[in-house]
Amino acid sequence: MCRIVNFNINGCNYKLPIVGGTYYEKAINISKLRENTGFITFDPGFKNTGIVKSSISFIDGEKGILLYRGYPIEQIIKKCSFIETSYLLLNGELPNTAQLKSFSERIKEFNSINKDIHQILDKSPVFYHPMEMLSSLTCILTAFITKKDGLKEKDMYIHLLAKLPILAALTYRKKIGLPPSTSDKNLYYTSNILKMFFSVPKKYYKNDPIITDALDKLLILHADHEQNCSTTTVRLLGSAHTGLFASVSAGISALWGRLHGGANQAVIEMLENILKCGGNIRKWVERAKNKKDPFRLMGFGHRIYKNFDPRAKIVKEVAENIISELEIDDPILELAKELEEIAIQDPYFMEKKLYPNIDFYSGIIYQAIGIPKEMFTVMFALGRLPGWMAHWKEVRLNREPIGRPRQIYIGYKKRNID
Repeated sequence: MCRIVNFNINGCNYKLPIVGGTYYEKAINISKLRENTGFITFDPGFKNTGIVKSSISFIDGEKGILLYRGYPIEQIIKKCSFIETSYLLLNGELPNTAQLKSFSERIKEFNSINKDIHQILDKSPVFYHPMEMLSSLTCILTAFITKKDGLKEKDMYIHLLAKLPILAALTYRKKIGLPPSTSDKNLYYTSNILKMFFSVPKKYYKNDPIITDALDKLLILHADHEQNCSTTTVRLLGSAHTGLFASVSAGISALWGRLHGGANQAVIEMLENILKCGGNIRKWVERAKNKKDPFRLMGFGHRIYKNFDPRAKIVKEVAENIISELEIDDPILELAKELEEIAIQDPYFMEKKLYPNIDFYSGIIYQAIGIPKEMFTVMFALGRLPGWMAHWKEVRLNREPIGRPRQIYIGYKKRNID
């Protein structure tokens, strides 16, 4: 492959180096463009701009491939737990038996929070959105981790893996009027999340392995996804040497957006509305094809995948399994399956390569588990946490420069006040 690009600006010739990736991705290195030519590039949304060389995850949108540290997501989901996946993303390799045991035990060691956090939550209004509170509490966690807890960098990752589920559970239980639930160090990570969410006072909570497995798989599928809005937010803050907790807090806020992590909630609301209006799928498919109609099929298409989202195939199987095993009569799932079947066979959707993405089925699973719609994005954040931390860590290890995009100014020229 040619390693240099020659181009001409205003009669002057310039040479720019080409950089490549593992799968022969090609990029023109323009880091010296402004310095050498006086020009910058204009790329709204950074859709054609690579800001980092990363070894964490890889997506081939044309072929529907997703790799975590080189391992296909289909293998990860069958052979690894969420804790193993978290270790992989943070450390680059899967843990051996001793490493996994140590990693798990360290998480359990930090599986509590300062009582002052409870007081802050008690004084918060009940009408807040869970993502709003999760972001706020995550940001202030640093203030409640004392020196005796050991705030070495390796411990910060453990602290967040241990404490974010506690904050999520506290947020949920306050919303529904239940007292805080304590963590159980004898339970596996995902089982403990479910226990903290759903245990009832004076009644033993029994984990269902079917539900635990479904949630564990969902967390794995959400764990990382290259340079998306929230991950890039975390990296940008990391480049400014902002602390891990504050950086992740910003990532949570970015994920909160309806066009990002909030999409699975929008899918459920869309399906509920279709069902309420009679369930005539073909009518809604035709509406989605009409550019003048504001209605859009949520959960279809992806900015990256021009083939089937590999995570969607997995999550569909998980949804069908949990509905079947728990013998849940869910008209929403049946409606979703019918909608998918009709849409993917429609020439309009085939031409535009609009296939169901992970959001299309993940909300159905959360709903089957008992997670309310406004908590869907919180669960997404719990899954994405190890990916965010891996990217923050990579920024620091690579000593990347602070992010500083340029702009094209289109305001007034210099003028004077009369």
